[in-house]
Amino acid sequence: MFDAAVHAYLRSIAGEGARRAGPFTVRFDEHDDALPFNYAVPDDDVAPAPAEVGALITLFHEHARVPRLEYVPQAAPKVEAAVTAAGFETEGRYPLLVCTPEAVQSAQVDPAIEVAPVTTDEGLWQAARVMNAAFDAPDATEHDVARMRRILGLGGVVAVATDTTTGTPVGAGQIGGPHEGVAEVAGIAVATSHRRRGIAGAVTALLTRAGAANGITTAFLTPADDRAGRVYARVGYHKAGEMLHTSLR
Repeated sequence: MFDAAVHAYLRSIAGEGARRAGPFTVRFDEHDDALPFNYAVPDDDVAPAPAEVGALITLFHEHARVPRLEYVPQAAPKVEAAVTAAGFETEGRYPLLVCTPEAVQSAQVDPAIEVAPVTTDEGLWQAARVMNAAFDAPDATEHDVARMRRILGLGGVVAVATDTTTGTPVGAGQIGGPHEGVAEVAGIAVATSHRRRGIAGAVTALLTRAGAANGITTAFLTPADDRAGRVYARVGYHKAGEMLHTSLR
């Protein structure tokens, strides 16, 4: 099932620093307390006991992080009730969209925009600055760039969209390195000055195609809202399930 493949990917990107609490694999970013970089993924088909959920909460608090999960509820249908009983509340339910490199459709993008993979420090800094600005995050730091270097080292791809009339980076995104052929497209960002010009779709299409050379056979993403979902649908993504984000505040 693709649900299990997504879970396996999410566990893999926790890396060597992954922690375990009961039937949960936990990803922590020791340098960044932002929610997207700190979360747990349950084992498949588990029914966590109250003590196991309590251990998970304790682990997050020990790391000064908000206890939270990002997972596919279809792969672990008994988890939601267990964490809700402990006080977790839903942040959001997002469609899980998937696409293969062969199914990607070209995006209609402003002809002044050029989208290309980046591997140099200069390019990675450009991507980090565009992403952080678009998501109202603090100014980009060396840690943001180092995180992207790790993505490249694992076989992922980072891309930047540039307005060729000014030379200004106006869009960015990334796809992680593959785990058993599966990887996530994330961080799709467009400068407010250049939205509604097809940039998000063009970046997503490029990343999905480019990942094929590194062994990515299926890409997935979770749009924040219906408008974003329509952008991804236009370049070939379709719904394959749901992603649940839930946390204890």
